[in-house]
Amino acid sequence: MLKQRIITALVLLGFLSPAVLHPDVFWTALAGLFLISAAAWEWGRLNSLSRYRALWITVACAAVCAFVWQLKLLNLFDRVFWLMVGAVWVLLGAYFLAGGVTRWTRIPAFLRLAGGAVALCCTWLALVLAKTFGIDFLLSVFLLVWMADIAAYFSGKAVGRNRLAPSISPGKTWEGVAGAMVGVFLLAFIWLNVVDYFSLPSHSLFDRLYAHGLVILVLGLVFLVMMSVVGDLVESLVKRSAGAKDSSQLLPGHGGILDRIDALLPTLPLAVMLALL
Repeated sequence: MLKQRIITALVLLGFLSPAVLHPDVFWTALAGLFLISAAAWEWGRLNSLSRYRALWITVACAAVCAFVWQLKLLNLFDRVFWLMVGAVWVLLGAYFLAGGVTRWTRIPAFLRLAGGAVALCCTWLALVLAKTFGIDFLLSVFLLVWMADIAAYFSGKAVGRNRLAPSISPGKTWEGVAGAMVGVFLLAFIWLNVVDYFSLPSHSLFDRLYAHGLVILVLGLVFLVMMSVVGDLVESLVKRSAGAKDSSQLLPGHGGILDRIDALLPTLPLAVMLALL
């Protein structure tokens, strides 16, 4: 299993790294489109659609993203739009997690499918816009999410006692969340000090937040870490309601695409929102 996970991870890195690091945003948009389209299919499957009917969600998401790109409509999605996206994520995330599986299953299937498709399209939009801010901005958001996930896992394993959401994801603990906070603060501290020491040009998320002061940096990081946890828990809630362990088996050893990007679904749009404030 470990060998399979490593091979799959290397293949993913080989696919994504050139697209993310290439200066032309087109390649990032294209790679993101493939991932979002696959995640849309998984979303359909988790919400009771057959293999073939779930492809309609894939087609819809791909068509919307391609339409926005082809007609160069990215500039239409301004600060007000991202503030609304952020507010929806905060309010609906809290609403669904407070109600658990029971509340989620009461939502009409059409609304669940449409809401997931909109969330995935917004994530693609945020990915493309983040790349226009600079490669370092996009990488800093990725690193924040990865650090939070890794730090939460190891701190939860080491000292986790108090369960965060036992009815949704029994393995997550408040100690894990605290570890994620510490890990992200450490990451931001190292990034900012390295940039300052070597006088490097940087447009990262950390630099943009710190430009407004230390308090804004701390509050912004706490907010993003908490929302990355919300993204993870919302996907766990959906999987639990569907009786599924993973969102799919598209990634051998890792589960599905949604399993890998769940924390990014709220965090990437919210990072863009904070950068535009």
